[in-house]
Amino acid sequence: MEKYNKKVGGKGEKAAVKHLKKHGYKILQTNFLVRGGEIDIVAEKDGYTVFVEVKTRTSEQYGNALEAVGEVKQKRLLHAAQVYMMKNEVADVRFDVIGVICEINGNKIKVGEIQHIINAF
Repeated sequence: MEKYNKKVGGKGEKAAVKHLKKHGYKILQTNFLVRGGEIDIVAEKDGYTVFVEVKTRTSEQYGNALEAVGEVKQKRLLHAAQVYMMKNEVADVRFDVIGVICEINGNKIKVGEIQHIINAF
């Protein structure tokens, strides 16, 4: 199940990168990992460094993908962003969330709806 979840999550993150590029974002880094947190995508647009959390789901049976970014996850993202900012020259920042719904048909994963919440928290 974990391998399956990573495959679906990876597909969602690739779709999110494609979505961001299509909308004029410059991708600076993906999967910025620190002890206690990870940032899925670090991007830049309009003078902002944008820290993006991507949530991928195959259905909304257990809630919307965007609802999965609760207080604990936000604290982890903030921690990782602080580490990123200490290591890189960063001025203005914001936190976005992208929710991706994927459809599964046998072994094929097809990206469906993408929701992008700008300045989510």
